[in-house]
Amino acid sequence: MKFFIAATSLLCACSLWADQITLTNGDRITGSVIRSDAKTLVVKTDNAGEVTLKWDSITAISAPGPLYIGLSDGQTIVGSVETVNGRFNVTTKTSGVVATSKESIQFIRNSDEQTKVQTEIDHFRNPRLVDLWVGNLDLGFAASRGNANTETLTLSTNAARATTRDKIAVYYTSIFSSSDFSGGTSQTTANSKRGGVAYNLNLNKKAFVFGSVDLESDQFQDLDLRFTPAGGGGYHAIATTPTQLDLRMGAAANREFFSTGLNRTSAELLVGDYFLHKFSAATHVEQKLDFLSNLSDTGAYRVNFDISGVTAIRKWFSWQVTISDRFLSNPVPGRKKNDAIYSTGVRVSFGK
Repeated sequence: MKFFIAATSLLCACSLWADQITLTNGDRITGSVIRSDAKTLVVKTDNAGEVTLKWDSITAISAPGPLYIGLSDGQTIVGSVETVNGRFNVTTKTSGVVATSKESIQFIRNSDEQTKVQTEIDHFRNPRLVDLWVGNLDLGFAASRGNANTETLTLSTNAARATTRDKIAVYYTSIFSSSDFSGGTSQTTANSKRGGVAYNLNLNKKAFVFGSVDLESDQFQDLDLRFTPAGGGGYHAIATTPTQLDLRMGAAANREFFSTGLNRTSAELLVGDYFLHKFSAATHVEQKLDFLSNLSDTGAYRVNFDISGVTAIRKWFSWQVTISDRFLSNPVPGRKKNDAIYSTGVRVSFGK
């Protein structure tokens, strides 16, 4: 008999100290509040595991806490929660009872969830150099078989690490194409590589400074290496969720080595932009343009233009179409001024 009374008392105590959620239809859910946002509330129950409830369906919460309550004015209060006459009363250690409306609650978290969120916030505020990287790998391949066997491979990869303070970007694009003819002859028809690294440092919400180093080679321009360090300032003209537009101006030093024996060094004025627009969650276009006016050779200039259109099939897998164009107004004799890479294929994304 004593055992039965003790067990009953224990069950009543557990029920008393468990979180209880009352719904608009009168049902009550007993368990432990894990987290909520403006749409749902997740409760862990003994019998059904985690149960997700619509926030609109909840009329009252009774929880001994401590729970972390985020309000619409930016405050986060901590304590036990009791709903009285439609008001959510939070009993805190420092401020006593704080009454708030359901509409003012932005989130609710238990201690474990709050620790996870705070850890992630601290991680973003003080990231390591190896943290926060996102990027993609683009791959395109075409081949033909018959009187002429041809193969074309395009490869492009981009990686970026962005914080509210700065951004590091690393990029590389290449194309290689060859043909084998029925007579036994073999010929390379395209061989170009372009890559670099760039760094942006935000001075405020609108202004930034940048530095970059670009490397380039092109067999059919007789270009063994173009080495171009650059730097300057920029302006975040548009910085919204769907659209970004950065305008840049600066100076560059251009060192060129050609297989003909010609080597050139010149100073350049750089004017450019970076544009990104998301048409939807799945589709976006990204474009970068640099105009470099040669200050050492009057009338000479270069234009670098890159644009990609991407449609996501999965979160990590997409289809891309890319154009990468390089214009040189003063190529070596016998070579064309313009070289472009056109590529379409798959994109694999990494990071988050």
